[in-house]
Amino acid sequence: MRRTILAAFLAVCAVIIPGGTAVAQDAPAPRPPVWTVPQISALPNDQYGKLVRQGRDLIDATYAHIGPLAADPAKRFAGNNLACSDCHLRAGTKMFGLPIFGLFGKYPLYSARSGAEITIRDLDRAADPERGRQVYARSCATCHNAEGSGFRRSFPRANPGYAIPPLWGSDSFNDGAGMSRLITAANFIRANMPAGTDYLAPQLSDADAWDVAAFVVSQPRPHKADLAKDFPDRLDKPVDVPYGPYADGFGEQQHKYGPFAPIREAVTRLKAERPAR
Repeated sequence: MRRTILAAFLAVCAVIIPGGTAVAQDAPAPRPPVWTVPQISALPNDQYGKLVRQGRDLIDATYAHIGPLAADPAKRFAGNNLACSDCHLRAGTKMFGLPIFGLFGKYPLYSARSGAEITIRDLDRAADPERGRQVYARSCATCHNAEGSGFRRSFPRANPGYAIPPLWGSDSFNDGAGMSRLITAANFIRANMPAGTDYLAPQLSDADAWDVAAFVVSQPRPHKADLAKDFPDRLDKPVDVPYGPYADGFGEQQHKYGPFAPIREAVTRLKAERPAR
């Protein structure tokens, strides 16, 4: 039932308004679609509208429905008290804020374990966690706490969730999450952090986002079981997956912090060399 509710919310969010259509053979090419998110509150109070709002609530208050402190012990599926929207900003509707709408066409076959596009300049050096520590202290600790533990809400008292999510520690995302990968984290930080940042006017440089992401992913966090079973075709494993096994000859340290160009070159060569399937 919860999958149906969530799918309804993702479906209604997948509204993109066309920017225009060419009307003559020599007319300019159509403008790209405009990123437009519908107003969920404007939906009618019918069965579908209620279903969509329930889906949004599952994303905004995940911890209350399936977290370790959920009222019904049989529904305590999540391993922490985060909400989906702690990472997927504005309930998954913010551009470059790890948006999740539009997945209804692939659901339930969608897999978040695929590779990520690089939107910041692809730096040709390994990320530096120690330099990132300084960036974190300067630009991140005020909101996320010096210990990366975030800040809980005060209400409701039963399970308040987080006003500011933890970035590491026992109640943060695990070591198999997409955000535990350097490229994903750096792209997200560059486009969205500090809070209020817009991707059109980032506040951190590429280098700062690269290094502070390395600092964050280097911190302790819950372990996801059976990581070695991820990505059965190891040549399709994204270059920044921070755990083995690998098929490209590079170790975990380089897969975690880069540089990634040599890994990409090796993967391209190995794919070209393997027999056709």
